[in-house]
Amino acid sequence: MLNVPSQSFPAVGSQQRVAPAGQSRNKVALKPGHSLMDWIRLTKSGRDLTGLRGRLIEVTDEELRKHNTRSDCWTCIRGMVYNVTAYMDFHPGGEEELMRAAGIDGTDLFDQVHRWVNYESMLKECLVGRMATKVSAGIRCLTPPPVPPPPSLEPPAAPLPPKDTRPRYDWFQTDATVNIVLYTKRKSLSGSESPAQIPAAGCAVVDLIDGALRIDVVLGKLSYLLHWRLPHEVEERVSVHTASAVGKIQVVLWKKAKCRWSALGDPLEANDTFERRKDRRIFYRECVLASKTDVTHDTRLFCLRLPPGTHMHVPVGTHVYLKASLTDSEVVKPYTPVESALLQEAPPTEGSEGSQLFLMVKIYPHGALSHHLDSLQIGEAVCVSSPEGPFSLRQLRGVTHLYLLAAGTGFTPMARLIRSALTDLPTLRKSRLMFFNRQERDILWHTQLDQLAARDNRFEVEYILSEASDSWTGRRGRIQASMLTDFLVQPEGSKCLVCVCGPTAFTELAVRFTQDLGFSDEEVHAFQG
Repeated sequence: MLNVPSQSFPAVGSQQRVAPAGQSRNKVALKPGHSLMDWIRLTKSGRDLTGLRGRLIEVTDEELRKHNTRSDCWTCIRGMVYNVTAYMDFHPGGEEELMRAAGIDGTDLFDQVHRWVNYESMLKECLVGRMATKVSAGIRCLTPPPVPPPPSLEPPAAPLPPKDTRPRYDWFQTDATVNIVLYTKRKSLSGSESPAQIPAAGCAVVDLIDGALRIDVVLGKLSYLLHWRLPHEVEERVSVHTASAVGKIQVVLWKKAKCRWSALGDPLEANDTFERRKDRRIFYRECVLASKTDVTHDTRLFCLRLPPGTHMHVPVGTHVYLKASLTDSEVVKPYTPVESALLQEAPPTEGSEGSQLFLMVKIYPHGALSHHLDSLQIGEAVCVSSPEGPFSLRQLRGVTHLYLLAAGTGFTPMARLIRSALTDLPTLRKSRLMFFNRQERDILWHTQLDQLAARDNRFEVEYILSEASDSWTGRRGRIQASMLTDFLVQPEGSKCLVCVCGPTAFTELAVRFTQDLGFSDEEVHAFQG
């Protein structure tokens, strides 16, 4: 899991790297006056960021190669060439990462960690022009058609499964309903009907918007999509039933009129396609803010209500992207959903599962999207993507000891993981969380974590503060190898999993210390920070 190709992006040892290629995108500290909002203001200032005084040109391979220095940096993304010189000091991944794409086609490098970023909006004032000719193997471009990538750039993609493992669907109707049945040909790990176990058989995201039905079934690294324009009106609600023991998903629609349907409708974009999730265009729907509560002095718990025609269960350990337009620029950021509380005393209310999301968000002083989210009034909208991320509950299969190392809001993926393990993992003997923060007031769900530890003797939590007050009686400092020696024990006959999430430097150190203690790549997972 943690093996890194020799020429992967970001560079090994870079401040931006915290996990395997494609699993994370982390930030470096930016200079004052170089936040996202500062960049947006610069692009609106009228300053010539291309050096061409508004002209668009055709760029040859030879010309692109000339612009490969810090003071004159061009790069190509999907056939379009951008002068990113002015963006260097604003790039969250640092100057080093942009320079890896200097003077060449950076499409593959970009896609490894930035696939979700709307670069066309972010860099529109930096547009130099279009590539004039087909590029060589050294400078790849997606327009004209691409040549095969160099073998060392990234591991070869696994071939699609044989034809007989492709999902299929059928449908039937009654006087009142239309029922679409999907056969994923994949079974769950335990046969449980619990939503936490669904991803093994197939996690369906259903959107019924303006008479169009979109069903995206997530099957590990693959996606099966159905997409129609419905022939008749239906009620603006859907119901999803999953028989995970046999890998079957049923989507129910309610007719507005009792008429017989001769077909499900006209196929729309990508209907009945089965492809890798990373090749699927990210889909967004508008959600509205239902509630907002304080968690700490600078962290809020936002409840977002999905549209009435949407059903979306976000698998444990995955994240969603939030998208908003700020001063005519599109801003996108990933967040990991949590539950409404760590300790859920009552089952979810009828209809609430799959219809709302809870996000724990720290409001940063210069965080464009977090400030926008915090400024929303109840009932106002924000765009939310379908689930993304490589984590799978299969990694928990047979685990007896689950260790969690979290710093700050790196706790968010751990919150649902703790609940899932304690509730649905029969082999679990011990789950331990080491939680790093600056001050005691920064500890997320402090009281609930203490209550859970008192209630379930399989769970333990330890807090470590880097700026503790004199009254703090717990441990102090930052992560060190000596802290983990007694924490990460491997009893004979045990199966261990260590999960890590936090700022870049924290995660890099935690992974290195863990591996130094003898944990294998398969026993360590670094979440996106």
